[in-house]
Amino acid sequence: MPLLDATATHPITLPDGRLYRDTVYLKNVIDHPRMEIGDFSYYTHSGEPEDTAGILAPYLFRSSLERLVIGKFVQIARGSYFITSSANHPMTGFTAYPFRIFKPETFGYKDLPVRDTIVGHDVWIGHNAAIMPGVTIGHGAIVAAASVVARDVPPYAVVGGNPAGLIRMRYPAEIIAELLELAWWDWPIDKIEANLPALESGDLAALKRA
Repeated sequence: MPLLDATATHPITLPDGRLYRDTVYLKNVIDHPRMEIGDFSYYTHSGEPEDTAGILAPYLFRSSLERLVIGKFVQIARGSYFITSSANHPMTGFTAYPFRIFKPETFGYKDLPVRDTIVGHDVWIGHNAAIMPGVTIGHGAIVAAASVVARDVPPYAVVGGNPAGLIRMRYPAEIIAELLELAWWDWPIDKIEANLPALESGDLAALKRA
C-alpha cells in the first residue's frame, strides 16, 4: 500500500487509527480560479476544509488579477498565509487610504502592480510565516517560523526573520544544480516512494541511479 494517496482530503492517519483532520491536501479542498496547486502539497489549519482558500490567501479574490501558484510536495504549517497583490493599497500619492473600495462603482485600483506569488516544489513554510505579494520561493527552500518573506528566495535556501534574510544554503551550489536537474518531484509516486531511503538520507548518487 503506498504511503501517499493523492486523492485524500486529510492525508494523515495517526498511530491510533484516527484521521488527523487539521491537515488537508490543498489541491483536493480548493476550487479557486486564481490558485494553481500541485499534488501532495498540504496545509494545517483549524478551519473547515471548504474555508481553506480564504485562510491560506485571504485577499486573493475570485476576481483578482494575480495568481497564487504552489508546486508539488509543499508543506505549509499552521498559521502561515499569503498576502497577495489584491491586498495592496495605493502608495504613489499622499494617502494610502483605499477610498475607492467603499463603493461598488469605484471598487479596485487597476493601476496597482499585479504580481503572481509562486512557491516551488518541496518547499517547507514554517509556523506563522507570512508570504508577501509577488514573491517567488525556489524549489527545496525552507522558510523559518514567524518569518515575513518580502523578497524572492533562491532554491534550497533557508531564510528567516522579518524581513526574512538568508540564513544558509542547504547544500553547495553544485549539489543544488544536480537536484534541480534531477527534479525528483516530477517522478511517478511509486518511483518516489521506492527511493525514499535515498531521499531521506541525502544519497544523491543513489537518486541519480534511480
